[in-house]
This record gives sequence, structure tokens and C-alpha cells, in this order.
Amino acid sequence: MADPSSYRPQPGQIPDSPGVYRFRDEHRRVIYVGKAKSLRQRLANYFQDVAGLHPRTATMVTTAASVEWTVVSTEVEALQLEYSWIKEYDPRFNVKYRDDKSYPSLAVTLNEEYPRVQVMRGPKKKGVRYFGPYAHAWAIRETVDLMLRVFPVRTCSAGVFKRSAQIGRPCLLGYIGKCSAPCVGRVTPEEHRELAEDFCDFMAGRTGAYLSRLEKEMHIAAEDMEYEKAARLRDDIGALRRAMEKNAVVLADATDADLIAVVEDELEAAVQIFHVRGGRVRGQRGWVTDKVEAVDTAGLVEHALQQLYGEEKGESVPKEVLVPALPEDTPALAQWLADRRGSQVSLRIPQRGDKKALMETVHRNAQQSLALHKTKRASDLTTRSRALEEIAEALELDGAPLRIECFDISHLQGDDVVASMVVFEDGLARKSEYRRFQVKSFEGQDDVRSMHEVVSRRFRRYLAEKSKTGEWDPQDGEDGPSEDDGKPKRFAYPPQLVVVDGGQPQVAAARRALDELGIDDVAVCGLAKRLEEVWLPGEDDPVVLPRTSEGLYLLQRVRDEAHRFAIQYQRSKRGKRLKSGPLDEVPGLGESRKQALVKHFGSVKKLRQATIDQICEVPGIGRKTAETVAAALAGAVPAGPAVNTATGEIIEDENPAPAGASSERGTEQ
Repeated sequence: MADPSSYRPQPGQIPDSPGVYRFRDEHRRVIYVGKAKSLRQRLANYFQDVAGLHPRTATMVTTAASVEWTVVSTEVEALQLEYSWIKEYDPRFNVKYRDDKSYPSLAVTLNEEYPRVQVMRGPKKKGVRYFGPYAHAWAIRETVDLMLRVFPVRTCSAGVFKRSAQIGRPCLLGYIGKCSAPCVGRVTPEEHRELAEDFCDFMAGRTGAYLSRLEKEMHIAAEDMEYEKAARLRDDIGALRRAMEKNAVVLADATDADLIAVVEDELEAAVQIFHVRGGRVRGQRGWVTDKVEAVDTAGLVEHALQQLYGEEKGESVPKEVLVPALPEDTPALAQWLADRRGSQVSLRIPQRGDKKALMETVHRNAQQSLALHKTKRASDLTTRSRALEEIAEALELDGAPLRIECFDISHLQGDDVVASMVVFEDGLARKSEYRRFQVKSFEGQDDVRSMHEVVSRRFRRYLAEKSKTGEWDPQDGEDGPSEDDGKPKRFAYPPQLVVVDGGQPQVAAARRALDELGIDDVAVCGLAKRLEEVWLPGEDDPVVLPRTSEGLYLLQRVRDEAHRFAIQYQRSKRGKRLKSGPLDEVPGLGESRKQALVKHFGSVKKLRQATIDQICEVPGIGRKTAETVAAALAGAVPAGPAVNTATGEIIEDENPAPAGASSERGTEQ
């Protein structure tokens, strides 16, 4: 690895002007391309102390062996040159989006004498008009089938077209009226091209004028008693309206816009784009990328804009681009987009109304896209095997950790402290083995002490199963012992690796818990969220797995699953605590009888004022139960009166409480 100071430019050598810079490795390969308003200020950031750099930036500057730059006159030129160099050199440390699937588009080959409508995938070709992309090819074919009735444009291949011209007989579509049959001369090349252009105009969103024209022609034909023509035009209008209904109106002002949403984690990011034309969603696409450089959401948006519009011109660039975060060089990006479109382009964040609501939908699609990508990646057997091997090598284990258990602590400012244990076997989640714990030995916030308690409880159960003594400590978990029915016990299997969510203190606590129990054949590590560092017991420095490591990805997924499971349990317990009331403390009183009591008296307040004989009148409530209820309510501290914060008046509890509800009032903070 190179020392950045060995190739640092001399002071005053770097110009203080806009430009684009390239880092090269020892083999002269370009590994990173960037742009800057001031080359001097930007490059100075790379040559500070390596320990103070982001880990990804530090890896890049120590991999590089030289840096060079090109001065440009404006930021827009820098943006264009940066895009060109990224495309030319494909640098390993630049964010590069890749399609999570190959999206089909509807294409019209206007570069041919007789334009053809077809489904196309892959790179765009010059002279071809594209619409979409769409999520499914069948959606395109259904739309085209409806529109061919009105715009009978050629859809056949070159071979079929040539064959029909030779034999002087059109194909089936020509006979049923879904092709104007230019192959046999039914229409001239000019007439066929006009049909193709009308088709493009309609697909581009200019539908209102065309439908009005057809309706006018239909009324004229009816007045002239040309009823067959009027009926045909009526059916054409119906077909076009059905085609339009396949894309519901999402923006009422017939907006042309692209909406871009970004969802990211520490290692990857997903981008989702909705193409809205004429107020309707005309296409959708998504990308997934590895975060190989230190970049925030605004930087991801900038890279997405470059890739999305780098090869586009004219109306392919919409009037409005809506994004979740504005890049640093927003004016330069807007000017670059305007140059490509040929007119002004608005680049902004939607704040309210339909556009903000639609942006939330795009964001949800991006979340699903990233989750699906991770699921596909985790389900691959070869990838999982490689991940386990990489973990074993990095942590110097004797073998691959076929069973991994991960622990996480969750609480809300020290209240409702709980823990989770998730299990991954062969790299896949084993949800039937998940366990939940309540931290009971102390109160307050102490993640290290909580981790020690939970790991101790889990492995005391393991030792109890191992010795087959049947000795269970009721405080050790949420579940009691089960009979010896031949089934594996819940804590019978030890893991090869214990992962804790945290750094050195949590790892030390887990290792100490195992040592106290005499367990020395289970490895322990921790995964810190901030820099995704892997900590080992007794080590002052973390193990830094490569960013592209499948092992790091698996550890991250295990940690995130434990975090999710812990938060879910903590929120559940907190919700139950906030909803609890004095009736919950009555022994032997089930949910049905609690609801019957509240329903009979209207509120807990009125129930508290009732006599034992009045309580006995409730169906299902005997005298002994009534005495227990009265005693419990008498000992409970009644809630203070509710106060109208606007007037200061005390609100009497006259309204019946809902069944199963308590009169205690609590506000979730």
C-alpha cells in the first residue's frame, strides 16, 4: 500500500479553479474520478492524516500511486467531463449503478423507412424512440395490442416484412386491421410514418387533443349518417381510453417529471425511478450499487442523475426532476440537465401534495428493491459458503461457523430493557430458534451489563441441557422447561460463533460471561455500526473486512436482524405497559371478564365506586372474584382528573370507556 505523501503534489502546484481529477494506481489504472469547484481545496482533503479519513477514502488513497487533474472553465463542464471519464475508465472506487433487472422498453424505430413498434431491452440505439422502461414485457404488449386498432403501425420483423412483400399478401395482423400493411403498398411510406408519429405523440402523453379530434370525427360521421365509420371511431376511442386506464393519473396537472428515491445502508444503496408523463406513470426502473466510496444521499442522487441522463437528449430529459436530497452542485447539475434537454429543467425536493405522496411510493419501491436484492444475494449457496469461509479466515476459527447466534440489547432511555437472540444456520436465518429475554437483574441503562446477563443466561441453559440434569432457573429466560419428548431442547445446540451488536465493551462482556461458565469452544466477535468494524476479545485494533467481502455482508445481515427483533420486542412490551390498568393486576381475571366489567359499569372509575354486590351482578363474576376486584381497585392509585388544556376545566369521566380499556391515561413520548 502506498503512502499518500509519496505522491502528494507540491504546495501551490494545484490550481484553485474548477476541474476533474483522477487517481491512478501503480499500474497506471484509473481507480477514482472526481470533480471539484476548487481542485486545490478538494485534493488537500485527500492528503491529510490517513487515520482521519473515512475508511473507504483511506483505502482509495493508499491504493493510488499518483494523482492528475484537468482544469475546466465551469462546473457544468466539470460535471460532463467527470461523467465521460467514469464511463471511459470504469474506476473501481466510483459508485456505479447496476440494474437489478433488465427492464424492457417500448421502442419505435423511426430510423427505418417503415417504423416498427416492438419491445426492446439493452442499450438505446440512435434514431429509435423509447417509452418506459416497464416492469414487465406483457404490460407493453397489452398496451400495444389496444393501440394498434387506432394506430396500425408495423410490428413484424424484417424477415416477415420482406416475405409478405415478396408474396404480395400481408400477415394476419394486416387482415384483421391491426396493421396498415405497408409491405403490400396499402399505405405509402409517408402515411405509415405519420401513423408512427401519432403513436409516439399519444404515448408521450399528448392524448387530450387526439381524443378530441376522434370524438369530433365520430360526431361528424354520425351526422352524415356514416354509422359504420362512427361506430369504428367510437370503438377506437374506447380502445385508447382502456390503454390510458392502464396508467392511472398520479399527478393531476399533467406533469412531465422523473421521481428518484434512494434507500441505503452501510454497504449498498438502491435507487428507484418513476417516469411520469402527462401525469401518468409511464415507466419504472431501479438500480442497486455497492457504496465503494464515502458518499451520502446527495452524492448518490448526483451519480444517479449522471447515469440516468448522461446519454439522453431532448424530451427524454423531463421538465422536472424530483429528488430526496439536493446535490452539492445543484445549479451546475440543473444547467447540465437543461443543456441536454434544450430548455430549463427544475431540480428540487417535493415538499407537499401529490408529488410528495408519489415520492413516498417511489421510496417504498426502493426499500423493497434493496430488500429483494439482499434476499437474492443471501439465498445463493455458493455466496453463503464463501461468506462463512471468509468469516472463519478473518477471525482465525478452526472451521466455518455453521451456526451463528447474535445478541442485541434494546431499551428506551433505560426502561423496558430487553434483548434478542437470532440464529443463522448455514448462512440462513433460523427463525424458529430466535429467543427473547427480559433483563431482570438490575434497572436502568447499562448495555454492557445487560449483554453479560443475557449471554450468561443463554449458555447456562446450554450447560443445563448438556448435563441433562433438568435443573432450570425460572429467571433465566422466557420459557420454562419442556418434557423429555425426544425433541431437541430450545438451547441444546451451541453456536460456533457469538456475534454481539457493539464494540469492545460488549465483546468483553460476552467473553467474560462464557469464561465464567467455563465455555472455551465458542468464538465471540462484535460488529460496530459506525464503521462496520469487527472486534475480537482482548484486541486493541479491529479486524477490517474488505468492503466487498461476503463475510462482512453476512455479519451485517445477522446484526441487523438481531436489532430488528430486539426493537420489535421492546416496542411490544412498552405498548403493553402503557395500556395496562388496575384490572390487569387482579389475579385470575381474564380478558373476557375484564371487558365484561368495563362494559357493564362504563369505566374503571365507576367500577371502583361500585359495591361488591353490584360487581356480582356482572355475568360470570362470583362473590370471591368481586371481592378480589374491589380490593385491587381500592389499593390502586386512581388516575388524576383529565384537564382540558385549552380552558383549564376538569373533564368528568362520563363517556363510557371502550371494552378492555383502562381509565388510566398515558401519552407516548
